[in-house]
Amino acid sequence: MKRGFFTIMSAQFFSSLADNALFVGAVQLLRTGGAPEWQQAALVPMFALFYVILAPFVGAFADAFPKGRVMLASNFIKIGGCLLMLFGTHPLMSYAIVGLGAAAYSPAKYGILTELLPASQLVKANGWIEGLTITSIILGVLLGGQLVGPAVSSMLLSIDIPLITTSIDTAPEAAIGVLILVYGLAAWFNTRIPLTDVPMRPLPRNLLVLLPDFWHCSLRLWRDRLGQISLSTTTLFWGVSGNLRYIVLAWASVALGYSVTQASALVGVVAIGTAVGAVAASLRMRLHQATDVLPLGIAMGLLVILLNFITNVWVAAPFLVLLGGLGGFLVVPMNALLQHRGHNLMGAGRSIAVQNFNEQACILGLGAFYSLSTGMGLSAFGAITVFGVVVAGFMWAIKRWHQHNCREHCADVTHLLDIARNDNLHG
Repeated sequence: MKRGFFTIMSAQFFSSLADNALFVGAVQLLRTGGAPEWQQAALVPMFALFYVILAPFVGAFADAFPKGRVMLASNFIKIGGCLLMLFGTHPLMSYAIVGLGAAAYSPAKYGILTELLPASQLVKANGWIEGLTITSIILGVLLGGQLVGPAVSSMLLSIDIPLITTSIDTAPEAAIGVLILVYGLAAWFNTRIPLTDVPMRPLPRNLLVLLPDFWHCSLRLWRDRLGQISLSTTTLFWGVSGNLRYIVLAWASVALGYSVTQASALVGVVAIGTAVGAVAASLRMRLHQATDVLPLGIAMGLLVILLNFITNVWVAAPFLVLLGGLGGFLVVPMNALLQHRGHNLMGAGRSIAVQNFNEQACILGLGAFYSLSTGMGLSAFGAITVFGVVVAGFMWAIKRWHQHNCREHCADVTHLLDIARNDNLHG
């Protein structure tokens, strides 16, 4: 791997670490403020909101400027969202601003991989960056849980800086203050990301012309015989995984009687399994083999349903590791295949913006459904059952879709797989 790749990994690690710790802090901020359960569940779709709204624009923006600078600006937007939360803006609105920064960050983060590395290293690079991202999720939720816990928060609140008076009076507010510093560290790494030789694609004077361009890019990916399979798989995976993060917190509260600090550790356990699965996929899978992992998605959905029958943490922990492992092994080769097709069809930034739109729209839709259902009385157990059935059912449909393509459009699928195989060998 080129040296600049490890700088990108460092920047991604600290930015993602703060994102996930902030989620726990925002949940605790709402709980201490007496917010209803549906508002806590709504944090997930609010984070996804700007991914969906700005999807036609952020990809083109990432392709128009050096991606390291785009990532730097995105981290400053996240810091702005944290400051709004500290100064009294409603946590849902403030968290949406952090989501705005994340929406701008993502196309640059993944797009620079295709600019910096050859196709033969894309699966390995995705394995590394997804593994590191998952590691940051593990440490992020643990960090967030500890920061809002009584031991660390009391120490933070006791810090007195001479001549400086702040309005930080609660544990979640102290946690958010620390996370601003973590975002600042990520921003520093962004300044060290090297420039690539890939030419920039200037933004049009009228940004509205990007709407039909985005629509055209979406159609190209959805009509591509491999792009449609990888896009639908990653869309479903991240739609469910994004909401499962909160559902595990809610499940641990009712099934195990855990606090936010304790439950955050179980979210980290899922992420451990995902990291292991991601690294294993990066070592064993090749670009042209990506569609072989589709059956794992069906198994993952069925395992989610079994979570309802677990009431012992010693059973839950290895079960959640297995669940995460299947997800990690599924998503890494699919993500690499999607990046490869998107890069060939329209450019890295635009293709990842299309991917983000679909994935975050799925998170937004499922999160809105869960938040509404919670407001109407749906239990965590019921939500887990629904999510498991959705995953298994849709993954079965995607698998059948790919089998249909292989039968009815054999020449197209074979040609695209040959391109992936050749790029993997000679890229």
